[in-house]
Formats: sequence, C-alpha cells, structure tokens
Amino acid sequence: MVAFCRSFSTARSSLRSVLPGQLSLHAADGDLRRPYGYSFPFFEDRQQLETRLVSLLDGCRGLPQLKQVHAHLYRKGLDQCCYVVTKLVRTLTELGVPVGSYPRAVFRQVERPNPFLYTALIRGYAAQGPFGESVGLYASMREEGVGPVSFTFTALLKACGAALDLNLGRQVHAQTMLIGGFGSDLYVGNSLIGMYVSCGDLGSGRKVFDEMLHRDVISWTTLIVAYTKTGDMASAGDLFDGLPVKDMVAWTAMVTGFAQNGKPREALWFFERMQDARVETDEVTLASVISACAQLGASKYAKWVRDVATKSGLEPTENVVVGSAMVDMYSKCGNIEDAYMIFKGMKKRNVYTYSSMILGFAIHGLARAAMQLFDEMVETATKPNKVTFIGVLVACSHGGMVDQGKKIFSSMEERYGVVPDGDHYACMVDLLGRAGHLNEAFKLTETMPLKPHGGVWGALLGACRIHRNPDIAQIAASHLFELEPHAIGNYMVLCNIFASVGRWDDVSNVRKLVRGKGLKKNPGCSWFESEKGEIHEFFAGETKHPRSSEINKVLEDLLERLKGHGYQQILSSVAYDVSEDDKKRILMAHSEKLALAFGLLDSSENCPIRIMKNLRICEDCHSFMCAVSHIIGRAIIVRDNVRFHHFNGGTCSCGNFW
Repeated sequence: MVAFCRSFSTARSSLRSVLPGQLSLHAADGDLRRPYGYSFPFFEDRQQLETRLVSLLDGCRGLPQLKQVHAHLYRKGLDQCCYVVTKLVRTLTELGVPVGSYPRAVFRQVERPNPFLYTALIRGYAAQGPFGESVGLYASMREEGVGPVSFTFTALLKACGAALDLNLGRQVHAQTMLIGGFGSDLYVGNSLIGMYVSCGDLGSGRKVFDEMLHRDVISWTTLIVAYTKTGDMASAGDLFDGLPVKDMVAWTAMVTGFAQNGKPREALWFFERMQDARVETDEVTLASVISACAQLGASKYAKWVRDVATKSGLEPTENVVVGSAMVDMYSKCGNIEDAYMIFKGMKKRNVYTYSSMILGFAIHGLARAAMQLFDEMVETATKPNKVTFIGVLVACSHGGMVDQGKKIFSSMEERYGVVPDGDHYACMVDLLGRAGHLNEAFKLTETMPLKPHGGVWGALLGACRIHRNPDIAQIAASHLFELEPHAIGNYMVLCNIFASVGRWDDVSNVRKLVRGKGLKKNPGCSWFESEKGEIHEFFAGETKHPRSSEINKVLEDLLERLKGHGYQQILSSVAYDVSEDDKKRILMAHSEKLALAFGLLDSSENCPIRIMKNLRICEDCHSFMCAVSHIIGRAIIVRDNVRFHHFNGGTCSCGNFW
C-alpha cells in the first residue's frame, strides 16, 4: 500500500508538467497527438508510460478526451494494469458517467482486479447509487480473496450513510474490526463517525470518537456539527474547547450552530472571538453571522458585519451569497431602505436574492412593491422557487390581496413547475383567514391534498383570534395539541380567543391542561437598541430596570394624553378573569410599552424608535402604538414574531391585516 501511495503521489505530481488539451487518436498511423502541436513522447519504460497516462487521465475534462486516452491505454497493452485502470474508473465516475455502464464494463475486462480497483468502483456506487451495489462488490471482492484497504471501508461507510442504513453500517463497522488493522485507521474512524451521525446514532459516533487513537480536525468538526444540528450546543462547545487547532470550518460550525438554534448573541460572540483569533472568514461564515444579526434585529451588529465582509473581500455588491444574506438582514433589522440599496447595487442576483427582497417587502407591509419585484424577477428569466412563492403569498396575506393571492397560488405548478407544499397551504389559509374568509380557510385545510401540518392549523387558529371565532379555533387547536403537544403558544392563543368572548370556564380548562402538561409560558420580551448600539431588554411586568420609575412616569403621561384623544384600552387583550383595574395595569406593563417609554427617554427626537419583540404584538399594544405615533409625531417601528409594524401619524403599515 505504501508503494502504491508513493507511486500515485508521483503520478499526481507529474500532472503539473503535462499540458492540458484534447487528445486525438489517428487511426491511419496509430499516433497519439495533441491538436495544438504537442506530440505524445516516446517512453523508454513501462513505469514512465503508466505515470504519464495517469497524469493525462487526471487532466481530462470530458468524455471524448478520456476515450482517446483509454484507446491508447489498450494499444500499449495496459488494459490489465490495475494502477492505470483504477485511475480510469475514478475519472469516469468523477465526470458523472453512470457507474453501471462504462466504468463497470472497464472493470469486468480486468482479469485480476486489485483492492484499489475494487474500491474505485465501490466508491462510484457510493457516490451515485444504487448503494446496494457497493456492498455486492465488497462481497465479491472477499469471495475472490482480495483483501480490502482502508479506502474500501470509507467508501462502504459513505454508502451506508447515504442510504441511512444503520444496520448495514454496523455490519461494515464489525468488518473493520474482524479483518483487523483498521481499528486505528484515522480515515476509517472519521468515516464511521460520519456514518453514525448521518444515520442518527450520535451516541455511537461519539463512542467511536472517544476510542480513536488519532484524530484530526475532521473528527472533531463532524461531531461538533452533529451536536449543533440536534441543538446540543453545550456538547458542541465542550468539543470545540478541546479541539487543539481550531480552523475556519470548526469556528463556522459553532457560529452556524448558535445562529440556527436561535441563539444570535452567542453566534455573534463566537464570531467576535474568531475575528480576535485572526481566523480567515469565508462567505459561509458570514452568511451565518448575518443570519444571527437578522434574528437579533440590531443595526449596530449589521454595520460591524458589513465592515468585516468588506475587509474580507466579500463585498455584498460582488458576492451573491453575502449580498443575498445582507438583504435579508437589513430587512429584519427594520432597514428596508438599506436592504433595497444592497439589492439594487448587486452586480449579480439569484433566486435567493430576489426571494429575500420580496419577503422583506412583504413583512414590512409593502405588498405592492413585493408583487412588482416578483414580476421583474420573472422577466429576468430567474425561475422562482418555493421560498419565492412563500414571500409572494405572505405579501398578499399582509396586504389583504385575496384574489391576487389565489391567482398566484393556482399558477405555481402549472406555470412555474413548483408544487405547493404545506407551507404554501399555510400561507393560503392565513391569507383567507386574515381577510375574514374563515369558512373558506377551514375548508381548504380539509380538502388540501397533503396532511395539514402545524403551520396550516396555526394559521387557521391565528385567523380565529383575529375574528374571535372560538368554534373553529377549538377544532384547529385540537389538531395542534396532537401535532405540537409542548408548544405552549397554541394553548395561549386559544385562551386569548376564549377570553375575548368571555368564555372563562373554557379559559380555565385550557390553563388546567397547560399545568397538567407542565408547560411554562414564554415571557413577553422586547428590546430596544439605543443610538450608541446598546441593547436594552424589557420583560412584561418588569420593575427592576434602573430607570423603572422614569419609564412608568412616561407611560402615565402618555396614557393621560391619549385619553384626551379618545383612546381606550382594549381589555379583551388580557386573558385573565380579573378586575378591569387589574387588566389596565397588566396592559400598561407589556414589554413593548416599556421599551417604547425607554426609547422616548433615550433617543433623539427626530429618530424613529425601533422595538423588537419575541411574541406577537397584542391588539391593545397595536392600538397604543398607533395613537402614540400620532401625538408625538415620531415613527415607531415594531418587529414582532410575524412581521414589521411601521406606526406613523396614527396609522400602521399593516393596514390592520396583522
């Protein structure tokens, strides 16, 4: 094996001295020439010929070139040389030639294939499928008395992982130990970890890792990524801390893991550490950091990340991945104008760029701008995908554009070849429900060709909250309690619906159900970013803030001024059977109101007040923000967990479709 590796390394090195180009075989004289005037040299010995042929195969960029090298291989009597034929098979599979056709035919013509030739074909099936052929080849190999090499097992394990066949993977694992000599092989160990992780057996993957005598960064990173995908960031962090040399891939795995698991602050903190360690940043890392900024909605971090992108040579106008991510980030930070400036400045746009901008317009209540951009996208021959249509349907939903939404939905498959999935049906239920067509929305959930998932029933439940329909709400909630038994938000929405129509016994029953399941309500939380970039968090009913007395005074003054303009608190927003005075007190302690009062204390008079909230804004707070924007003459921007609300002059951009 050592001799083979050295020979193979020599062959690869010699590639650098070979000029690329298409080979031409002339039947008349049998000479092999290059079309650009380079003739195939005379070889003094077989080894030199083998090395040169392998180099030529390595440089092949298409099937015609490869066939000509193959023809010369036959003319020189090397059709039984496993060293050259192995390279031929590998090059064929790398060019995408189906393994069962040309590569398999080449393999059959070799009388005594060695383990490397077997492995080349096994690897081809592992990459292309059918995966079962890999195992069949391995069985034939063992029957012929040919011993496997480490790469044989790495290919087999890759096939098991791709097929998600844990049982077969365990059998291959057993083979690595029974045959002997592979238990301590680094590449086999890494492949075992990858197989177990792919098949969902993270515990066995960790056991393999713990028992490995030698590990490299791949060993660590594979497990770190696996832990992040399960949401176990503590285990991922422990592994990361123990990694001797932390490269860009390992850092990116942690940043991405935190971002994908809804922990944007931790993602940004890790990225800051990565910058301090002077580790190179690529577009994948930046996309994850940008996602974290979008979740947090803080413009301070958005500016910082853009500076990092520019310094790293990944300017959003030049890099479509970074640019598309920044369009999404600025939209979710409330800066739709900056998002559109990025979009317009990009030299290249793809479907993700357009989809991000369309969804950005949609969540900011700019439905017509979203629809106009969709029309422009279609005119550029950029084919819309599933995400694009979600953005378009969300725009129609938040803009009350029922007829246009129906038209778009019906054209998805017929005109654009995009089959609607559960998320698109959820958008349609939301569109119909928000507009008051509850019976039609309910009928759609019953007749849709797919089984409705939680998003579909959740959209229907949300529509019932808007229009205070407890009967359909009960049906939607019953499905949600089965599909998402631990999602406390569904129970709370049903409580609010019952409370809004005075059905307090039903409210009490739902609360008993919540207590019986041991569920805890997520506290309402809002945060405000000061002009200095500091983020101040407020929880509902909070009294521990250093400036609580000032905040309460501002709210009291606002309430008195609003009453003079006819404002009345919407007591039905409180899902508790308590006195009116208690309801008024509870409403004034909602987190977004506390954040607003602090924003008035801590910002310049001409600046808009931007507030982020983890839950949906309640009806009373929505009415309150509208009224405040009128009496103070300032814009108030609130992002809840559904969309943006731009309050200005007493009205909201949502047009009450929220």
